[in-house]
Amino acid sequence: MPAPQIPFSLPSFNSDEQELKLKTLHSMLVTRRSCRMFSGEPVHRDVIEAAVAIANTAPSGANRQPWRFVCVSDPAIKREIRIAAEAEERESYDHRMPAEWLEALEPIGTTWEKPFLEIAPWLVVVFRVDFEIAPDGRRLKTYYPVESTGLACGLFLAACHVAGLATLTHTPSPMNFLRAILNRPEHEKPFLLIPVGRPAVNATVPDLKKKPVTDVLVWNR
Repeated sequence: MPAPQIPFSLPSFNSDEQELKLKTLHSMLVTRRSCRMFSGEPVHRDVIEAAVAIANTAPSGANRQPWRFVCVSDPAIKREIRIAAEAEERESYDHRMPAEWLEALEPIGTTWEKPFLEIAPWLVVVFRVDFEIAPDGRRLKTYYPVESTGLACGLFLAACHVAGLATLTHTPSPMNFLRAILNRPEHEKPFLLIPVGRPAVNATVPDLKKKPVTDVLVWNR
């Protein structure tokens, strides 16, 4: 049965107003960077919840919202995550990554060591949900869980940046240790590990440039 319909409208802006609003947003988001140097200064959990609420507005296949945001502030759990992540990362850097991959990472200066996993006040671990369990025990399939969860993560990163918080999209591989440590069910798959906090006073980031819009934008054919 189709869902009930409700009215929908948006503010009406002329083209100059639209462009100004988008330029204002762009000037804010263009300063977002992947940060690996965090302050241990606390961030109130209400701020994290507000950012997750924004992520939760993302579109998703059949509106199944196939994501879980597990937000970790407990130092003992963060320590456990760091130990497991570094074990996988060291194996990757020493044995799994081909030379081409290591060469691509060289300008960023990353290594298997991940101290930020303990220093950042929050680790937000995002899981994609491949199916839900109905109250009667039936499996309810989710649709486009990878794409949907990616959209939610993008909104979460933008929300954190608007709030003055630094983030990092960390993907230790493989990531199944996150499900075990956080006691998540089998149908939830680790998708992204996002440290969140304020940048350290002495924080630096690599001087990397984005491609110009003309390199990524195509009009018609």
